[in-house]
Amino acid sequence: MYFERTLEPVILKINHTFPVLIVTGPRQVGKTTLLTRMAGADRKIVSLDNPTIRAFAKNNPELFFQRYEPPIMIDEVQYAPELFDYIKIIADRDKRCGDFWLTGSQTFHMMKRVTESLAGRAGIIRMSGLSNAEIHGNHFPPFDMDIPALMSRMKDAVSMNISEVFQQIFKGSMPRLYENEEVDQSQYYESYLETYISRDIRDLSQVADELTFLNFMGAVAARTATNVNYETLAGEVGISAPTAKQWLSVLVSSGIIALIQPYFNNALKRVIKAPRMYFLDTGLCAHLTRWSSAETLERGAMDGAFFETWVVSEIYRSYLNAGKTPPLFFYRDSNKKEIDLIISRDAEVTPIEIKKSGAPKNAVKNFSVLNPIEKDPDESAVFAGTAHLKTKIGTGAVICMPSDLRPVDSKNWCFTAWRI
Repeated sequence: MYFERTLEPVILKINHTFPVLIVTGPRQVGKTTLLTRMAGADRKIVSLDNPTIRAFAKNNPELFFQRYEPPIMIDEVQYAPELFDYIKIIADRDKRCGDFWLTGSQTFHMMKRVTESLAGRAGIIRMSGLSNAEIHGNHFPPFDMDIPALMSRMKDAVSMNISEVFQQIFKGSMPRLYENEEVDQSQYYESYLETYISRDIRDLSQVADELTFLNFMGAVAARTATNVNYETLAGEVGISAPTAKQWLSVLVSSGIIALIQPYFNNALKRVIKAPRMYFLDTGLCAHLTRWSSAETLERGAMDGAFFETWVVSEIYRSYLNAGKTPPLFFYRDSNKKEIDLIISRDAEVTPIEIKKSGAPKNAVKNFSVLNPIEKDPDESAVFAGTAHLKTKIGTGAVICMPSDLRPVDSKNWCFTAWRI
């Protein structure tokens, strides 16, 4: 069973405007499957997972491209970085859009070579696992609080109760688990971690101890939807704080977690500067934190953190699926006032609170902390050149489990999580 991906139009656009298309993302999110289905009869498909072909590409890249002429798709291109200089030469010589499709799951070294050799020649797409919309056959645009647009999607989104939501949270977003219902989920994620650590992590000089790195992943998973504290993570695993920071950056580069940065504006004071971390696959997060079923997870101490993680990952993924960088932030100040998520686009911010309940009370009470950003800048701000920082506060959202889209007050609405 194949799930049609929302990224397909983005890939076609890049194919018609750049010589090189690069699709990156974690292992097993469907990069190869998607591009193979879209490749067409004329495009050669080569995988560097094959050790013989990999050796050929590394040892004789010029002859490699005589044997496999464009248009070509090269899977796991990071295994032969020697190819990048020759891709540049061919792209500059022939100037044909869509000649090279490249995939890579180990982005640490690959993207360095891309920026060195293919700057201006490559369109880069970050791919994640299946979104809730894709699982149910829908393809929605990036999430924002456009009320008419949200109302129009109401008829398409498949209704889910809280138990069904947690079934999906527990299962995660990996296509393989939805394509074949017989796959044992626990065994799948064990295999996933083994492959990730043995093939993507082992070559990194900053990760010397694979078992400790696995324990570190578990510690991060236990703190999904919380602010990053390197000292705490380091102390739990038995490493230094700088090492914890390096390892977290590895997880970010791998597409395993997302760091949401705090929202800054000169009109706001005492903002906490630490980013907030979220696992992008809640199934992997549940496996690492050893939850045995969706039912125990829903009733457990981390139910709110997992629900928030799922909602944030769905919003984050909605932007990736449109080929856009997610414009997501959060707010927390020294008075412990928080806003779970802020979408900041076009000099307008959308505050979002995330609650597991169906009818949360006082959920928008902290939105007022943003009021100073709408005030007219005073003369000193104009003199200092900061007048352009004036920002509009758009329609706010409480994303929870109501039966319908409904207003909270004149400026904020309740929206159902499974319609993202």
